Amino acid sequence: MESKHLQKFYDKTPAERITALKSAGILDEEATANLQAGLRLPQEIADNMIENQLSTYDLPYGVALNFLIDGKEYAVPMAIEEPSVIAAASAGAKLIAKAGGFRTTIQERIMIGQVALKNVPDSVAAEQLILSHQEEILKVANAAHPSIVKRGGGARRVSARILLADDVEGIPSFFVVHLHVETLEAMGANIINTMMEGVIPYLESLTGGEALMGILTNYATDCLATAECRIPAALLTKGVYSGEEVRDRLIEAYQFAYVDPYRAVTNNKGIMNGIDAIVLASGNDWRAISAGAHAYASHSGQYRSLTTWKKAENGDLLGSLTLPLPIGAVGGSINFHPAAKMTKEILGYQSAAELESIIVSVGLAQNFSAIKALVTEGIQKGHMGLHSRSLAISAGATGDEIEQLSARLKAEKNMNLATAQDLLERIRKS
Repeated sequence: MESKHLQKFYDKTPAERITALKSAGILDEEATANLQAGLRLPQEIADNMIENQLSTYDLPYGVALNFLIDGKEYAVPMAIEEPSVIAAASAGAKLIAKAGGFRTTIQERIMIGQVALKNVPDSVAAEQLILSHQEEILKVANAAHPSIVKRGGGARRVSARILLADDVEGIPSFFVVHLHVETLEAMGANIINTMMEGVIPYLESLTGGEALMGILTNYATDCLATAECRIPAALLTKGVYSGEEVRDRLIEAYQFAYVDPYRAVTNNKGIMNGIDAIVLASGNDWRAISAGAHAYASHSGQYRSLTTWKKAENGDLLGSLTLPLPIGAVGGSINFHPAAKMTKEILGYQSAAELESIIVSVGLAQNFSAIKALVTEGIQKGHMGLHSRSLAISAGATGDEIEQLSARLKAEKNMNLATAQDLLERIRKS
């Protein structure tokens, strides 16, 4: 399991952590040198990525340890500014690894594009026309982007939806055609958008309607990833709570998030702390993943917890997380951003499906750690301990002052910026 080189990883300096990752066989010589030099985005690349570019905006780039996913060990890079996220993911993964690790299931990697049509004379008849002309629609779509077809991907099927008018809100009816596309290792936004615009004239002629737009949807319900874990109750003992008590309280916390949207939003935000951090580190579109995940949390008709926690017949705790993960292993900034390239090097993933497995497992680990803390010692104890460093920096501490001030803040009843500034002044006078 955990390499001896990675023990007490948190206590090491950044330079020592890089050396430890190299000693553990996670980094090769080139990757080690690149990390030591810093993962800076060159100005000339940044200027060509966005409009009106001025500079770059750095985020801390760290690594969560102890992940055992489908029998393979991973150190997981994360880009995030919030303290405690990486620590929580690592702690959750370590305990779950003792119980056998995560098991994942990846659905077929199919992305969806939409064409919205208005003023369709007969939507019911149009739906039948669309289905009966599926092969012709697929040919037109694939002709619009032949390179993906040559690589073994392409449009696979067609479906249609009728969105009824809402007279109260003054919204007309829409006739929507979905194109389900296999994008292989790419997220596929450009592929799908090209296809959707390519099929518009044919769909207009079939339905008699007028196209409003053709574009992909980030609600990728044909690209679901699931992570599961099974934890014996004996491993859950925490302080005064027995393993069985922690298990039951954790399940009750899930039930609370299942029935109450107010709690579910915060529950799912915690899940996305980990997911967004690795998605960002991998060079993928974290905004698309986050939007799709939150939409999926409402697929039952009410916004609910993305995770489920239940008790097995033998008393084990069973955890599961399913969400859409339309990510890519190639394309976009993945190919040229220094941090995204480093993430691929550290993870060593061979496919987009493998990256999905890692991402969804991080989300489940994150949720497990957060809920376990909430129902036992409370979340503030660990969070505020890590937050003390941020407060020290905000107060103006530099160098060795940061560690000294952080240690003093942890002993204070009121840990806030005013207290930090007062303590820093005392430190500098002593």
